[in-house]
Order: sequence, then structure tokens, then C-alpha cells
Amino acid sequence: MEGQVEHKTVSLNGLNMHYAEVGQGPLVLFIHGFPEFWYSWRHQMSFMAQHGYRAVATDLRGYGDTTGAPKDDPSEFTTLKIVGDLVELLNKIAPQEEKVFVVGHDWGAVVSWALCLYRPDKVKAFVCLSVAFNPRNPMKKPLETLRAIYGDDYYVVRFQEPGVIEGEFEEMGVKNVLKNFLTYRNPGPLYLKKGKLFGDTCTELPCWLSEEELDLYATKYEQTGFTGALNFYRAIDRNWELTAAWTGAKIQVLVKFIVGDLDLTYNAPGTKDYLHKGAFKKQVPLLDEVVVLQGVGHFIHQEKPKEINDHIYNFIRKVSSNQSKICAVL
Repeated sequence: MEGQVEHKTVSLNGLNMHYAEVGQGPLVLFIHGFPEFWYSWRHQMSFMAQHGYRAVATDLRGYGDTTGAPKDDPSEFTTLKIVGDLVELLNKIAPQEEKVFVVGHDWGAVVSWALCLYRPDKVKAFVCLSVAFNPRNPMKKPLETLRAIYGDDYYVVRFQEPGVIEGEFEEMGVKNVLKNFLTYRNPGPLYLKKGKLFGDTCTELPCWLSEEELDLYATKYEQTGFTGALNFYRAIDRNWELTAAWTGAKIQVLVKFIVGDLDLTYNAPGTKDYLHKGAFKKQVPLLDEVVVLQGVGHFIHQEKPKEINDHIYNFIRKVSSNQSKICAVL
């Protein structure tokens, strides 16, 4: 697939934003998570291109070949900034398309939810992988909530102090760090204890991740370091402060949600009840369905590409067909 992909860079919001694209047709925007970059969508991009779509996957600010974001300032990594990047990207590369299809995973899911919340006029429909919409709690900042539930060794809490976790990652080695993250399959919370970051987890590569693919990840992170990516976590309280105006707002976009039953996000306290007993549907009234894949971990689109490709394609076809019928009636 790499030979077919075109790599491009566009200047926007003080960044040189890199994106990869393949295919022609309606645009499908793929938004990656941590610790990834555009390449994590390789299976989905080739599939959608073969089925008549223009697949675009960007490197978010702080990641991959996108440059220009001040990495010493986490306040430059809020969801408002990142959504601003994506909106401007779409304005530049697809000015003729009023709305696009969006697919997001992990932090890419968080960013996609924010895009749907702030600019629903830009999104035809959203396929969300792994991370459900988390409505803003006006009474509690996110970090104090996470610290109270999980303690100081919880990975999000450990990521907060600039430079500290980066030093520990450097000591462990970039490739080993990435291998541990990408192969993590414990449905329980991820704790990173100082001096023993991933405990005694097995780090054999699964069948869906080759040594060559891991090397590509490692090469990219050796170039960029982890700080830009970690700043997304360091901005979560700032996100909370900036989004008071959206307290109580619903997601007014068509959504399909897919998660693996071994995903740590699915097994977080209260998540299963939230997803399956009506509360999620209240926050996302245009929710099409919740799909739980059995025996699948967090990196669901890489672990089960065929299933995820089919879900994305069938949902987009369904949405497009319904919209065509509505237009015909009008």
C-alpha cells in the first residue's frame, strides 16, 4: 500500500501539517490515537480507496511529520486547537465537500467527538473506535477524578509532569516502549510504576503487528520524541476549563461505536453500563449501534482490520443511502 499513498504537507495554524491520502471519491478522514501516527490506518485506507473513497489520514499536531507546534506548551494541544487544525485541513484539501465521514480511535476518538461537538456541520457521520463520548462534569476536573479512582501510578497521571516520563521512556528504549503499548491486552487499568513501567507483561509481537511495522513506529518516535503526543494528556484539565459552554450539549451526528471486550477503556468502571443501559444513547441521540468485538484489545483497527473495514464501509454506505433517499424526497 505504501507505494500508492501520496504524502502531502499543508501550512495551517502555524503548522506544517502532514497527511497521507489514497483513492478518489467522498472523503473519509481517519484520526489516529496514541502512540500512533497516520500509518496505523494503513489497512482501512487501502480498503476504502479500493471501494471508491478518498482516504485521508493526518499526523495530528505533535505527531509524526507534522511540525510547528510548540512542544514546551501543553496549552497548545487542547481539543479546540486540534479541531481547529482539522477544520482548516478540510477547508484546504476538500473545499468542495461541506461534510466528510470521520473515523477516530483512542485520542483520535476524543478529538473526533470534539469535532462533532464543536462543528457538527463538518461531519456526515462518525465511526468511533474504543473511546466513548465522555460528557463534561462541571463539578470535577478530569485529573482529580482519575487520580481519585486510580491513584498516582495510573498512566494518565504519570504522563502529567513534563520530562519525567519521557526520561523513563528513553531509559527503556523507544522500540520497547512502543512494543509494550501496542501489545497491551490487560483489560484492567494501565499502571506505569517508576522503575518497572510495564511490569512483567509479555511483549511478544502478535500476528497483526510485524517487526517491520514496529520498526516504522519506532523510527518515527525516535525522530519526534514523545512530548508532543503526551501534551494531549497534559491538556485535559485545560480542555475542561475551555469547554464550559458545551456542558450538557449532545452529539448531534450519526455515530457507530465499536470496541473490543479486552480494551482497557471498555473495562473502566461504569463504562459497560453507560454504553449498554441507555446513558450513552442519551448523550449521542443519533447513535446507530454499539458493537463489541470478542477477544479483541485496544488497537482494534490493526488487530481486526477486516471486521473494522466492513463495519466502516457498511455504515458509510447505509448513511449515504439514507441521505440519498432524503434528498430524493425533498
